[in-house]
Amino acid sequence: MLQALIWDVDGTLAETELQGHRVAFNEAFAAAGLPWRWDEALYRELLAVPGGKERLRHYLERHRPPLPPRWRELAAREALVQRLHRDKNRRYAALVAAGRIPLRPGVRRLLAEARRAGLRQAVATTTSPENVSALLRRLLG
Repeated sequence: MLQALIWDVDGTLAETELQGHRVAFNEAFAAAGLPWRWDEALYRELLAVPGGKERLRHYLERHRPPLPPRWRELAAREALVQRLHRDKNRRYAALVAAGRIPLRPGVRRLLAEARRAGLRQAVATTTSPENVSALLRRLLG
């Protein structure tokens, strides 16, 4: 008999990837003066690489986007990755706070049905605890 449900967050409870992280990355790129834009097709491809900083490094190595001279040295590129990721996280938090990341269809109903059935529920994710807490507070109260 089913006793518990363990939920993932990104793409399971909410559409955080395409409507959240991808949008926040694109905003961070624009703010840094970079002409990069991750459309949905490219971002789906990049999702094969776990982790935001790792995804940025992969993009730089494999896709070789235009890069101003000051960011071409390895140490400078790594500093750029760190800077972009920090800015992306701030922008993602703002998207969450603004209610721009919705629950996936049917999730609210499934959560309620599981609660009524007395099932224990938990979240298991690689998403940062801060991002998970902010998202769940915003979406579920």
